Amino acid sequence: MCTGIRFTDKNGAMYFGRNLDWTQGYGEKVVVTPSAAKVPTAFERPEDPADGHTVMGMGIIVAGIPLYFDCGNDAGLAVAGLNFPQSAHYAASPIDGTTNVAAYEFPYWVARNFSSLDELREALAHTTVVAKPVNEQLPVANLHWLIGDATGSLVVECMADGLHVWEDDVDALTNEPDFGWHRQNLRNYLMMDEGMPAPATWDRAELKPFGSGGGVQGMPGDYGGPARLVRAAYVNAHYPVQDGEKANVTRLFRTLGASAVPVGVAKMANGDYEKTLYTSCFSAASMTYYHATYDDPTIHAYPLSACDLSGTAPFIATAA
Repeated sequence: MCTGIRFTDKNGAMYFGRNLDWTQGYGEKVVVTPSAAKVPTAFERPEDPADGHTVMGMGIIVAGIPLYFDCGNDAGLAVAGLNFPQSAHYAASPIDGTTNVAAYEFPYWVARNFSSLDELREALAHTTVVAKPVNEQLPVANLHWLIGDATGSLVVECMADGLHVWEDDVDALTNEPDFGWHRQNLRNYLMMDEGMPAPATWDRAELKPFGSGGGVQGMPGDYGGPARLVRAAYVNAHYPVQDGEKANVTRLFRTLGASAVPVGVAKMANGDYEKTLYTSCFSAASMTYYHATYDDPTIHAYPLSACDLSGTAPFIATAA
C-alpha cells in the first residue's frame, strides 16, 4: 500500500510526497544522482541526453544504478512508484521503434530526462515499459506512477490493454484499482463538506450539530486503496494554500498522515503487518528532500545545495 499527493504553494512552487507502506524496508536511503552520472541502462536509448538532470530521492543503489522509490529533479519534476499488484502488465520484451524503459529504471528515466509534464507526455506516446529485472535477486515490481510538476499531475499505468496516461486532476494516487476507477469513485462523496453542519428541525425537535467535522460523515476510514485515495484527495483539496517552506512541508506531512498505516490494522496473507515505513516530501521551491520514518517521526532535510554534484555516480546523501 502507498499514497502519493502533489500541490503548489502560494507562489506556484510544487510540493510532492508519498507514504511508502509495506511490511519491510529494503535498506533505502536518500540517493542523489548528479547530472553527469554514468548510469547503466537496460536498453540502448540514443535519444537520452548525455547529461541529464540531477535527481534526488529515496531508493537503493544496485551495481551503480539508482533504484528510486520516489524522486525529484532540479527542474521541479517528481515521480513516485506505488504498488499496483493486480493490474500492472509490462511488455515482455523491448519493442522496436519505441523508447524501451525497464520498469525498475522508470522513475530515474523520467526524472533524469525531462523537465516538465509537457515533455513527458510527448515521450510517453512512443514509450514501452518492459518487465526486465535489474538482477535475479530483485524481481520486477508491479507499480503505477504518480508524476507531478508545477502545472499538475499525471498517472502512468501499464495494463494488459496498453500504457495509459491519466490527467490526475485530484493530485493523489494510491493503489488498486486503476486510476480511472478511483476518479469515478470520488463521485460517491460529493456531499462531503468541510463546513459546520446546519441545524435541522424534525417535527418539533430542534437538532444542532455536535461540532465541526460532521460534514465529512461518510468519509471511508479503512486502509484499502480506495478509502485512502478518498481521504488523501479530500484533505489535499481542502487544506488551505500555504506560504513558506515550513508551512508547506507541514501541510504535506499532515495531509499524508490522514492515510498513514499503523501496525496492527493491515495484515497480509502471510500474517505480516503493513505499516507506513516512511513519508517523504520533495520541495521544488527549495530543492530539498524531506523524510520521516515509522520509528523516527523527526523530519530530516536533505537540501540539494548541500550536495557535491561534481561526481559521475549516484551516492547516499547526508541530512543537513
